[in-house]
Amino acid sequence: MKRREFLKTMGTGTVVAGTGLVAACGPKECPTVEAAAVVAAGETFEWKMVTAWPLNFPGLGTGANYLARIIGEMSGGRITVKVYGGGELVPPFEAFDAVSRGTVEMGHAAPYYWKGKTPTAQLFSAVPFGMTASEMNGWFYHGEGLDLWRETYEPFNMVPFPAGQSGVQMGGWFNKEINSVADLQGLKMRIPGLGAEVLKRAGGTPVTLPGAELFTALESGTIDATEWVGPYNDLAFGLFRAAGYYYYPGWHEPTATLECFINGDAWRALPADLQAIVEQACKAATQDMTAEFTARNPAALEQLVSEHGVQLRRFPDDVLVRLKTIAAEVVAEIGAIDALSRRVYDSYMAFMAQVRRWHDISDLAYLEARNLGPR
Repeated sequence: MKRREFLKTMGTGTVVAGTGLVAACGPKECPTVEAAAVVAAGETFEWKMVTAWPLNFPGLGTGANYLARIIGEMSGGRITVKVYGGGELVPPFEAFDAVSRGTVEMGHAAPYYWKGKTPTAQLFSAVPFGMTASEMNGWFYHGEGLDLWRETYEPFNMVPFPAGQSGVQMGGWFNKEINSVADLQGLKMRIPGLGAEVLKRAGGTPVTLPGAELFTALESGTIDATEWVGPYNDLAFGLFRAAGYYYYPGWHEPTATLECFINGDAWRALPADLQAIVEQACKAATQDMTAEFTARNPAALEQLVSEHGVQLRRFPDDVLVRLKTIAAEVVAEIGAIDALSRRVYDSYMAFMAQVRRWHDISDLAYLEARNLGPR
């Protein structure tokens, strides 16, 4: 069909200048070619992203980079995002305020860093003895989790998205063995979020430090122990040079949900198609980070043990039972803060109870079966 004949078949359709596209609409909907061209071209947006991580740090910093890159690629360059490491534009723990005020459009961090702003935020990141990465994603995307999270951040003029999952973390690096609950007494440990309060009630002294300061603090004796993420990240920080005992499991962080949080005004300024692109990019970033940790942690752990002589230890059962008992009390107290916190807590616990019944006969049962007999 020739071009002129094709255009005739479109009736009152309008050719969008410079695109070769035809808009099938009447004169009222497409009053001018120029207006249609503006819609097709789209407005462009240049955003800044501040993070809580060292720039380009494996897993976490590179996860922020990945998110920024695919937003640009998926939008065809209509949104460009420049990433700043913690301390470049604002200190790591001031990212929340910078995005809330609109100083920058976007942040990348972990919700438990903002417990001083809203304690409920901790329930969207890492709950001691709580849900795993896949369970959290189920709650966010097919439960009430994401809606409740956005309601929690709404007073701060921010829109949050899950933007990464660490999976089950390690229990941390210690300069002495932990053989009983008594060994937690007086222990100075860098640990964030709800896990910090659990440790405090168990007799320890929690310390809040950004990742970039962990090695120096541990090596100098300012702290006795630290958790960070897992083998992939911990190897990159060289924590094995400052403490010899590496404990598991990561009772305090069965996963850490990382977040992309966007200034509300900046979010509302985006057209619907770009909003959809950002949301899907965050989902892709979440999946990619989980996959990367799954792929990188095993080799990193082997290197820590085989090449660097790290002493791998499991927390004794009595220590875990004590910490779990305290954790239940701490998490329940978050749910008693106000009406919204109660809704978040009730939703979280109900979803975990439901999914736990399934995972006990699916994932858990399978992993136990896989470990039977020869490996």
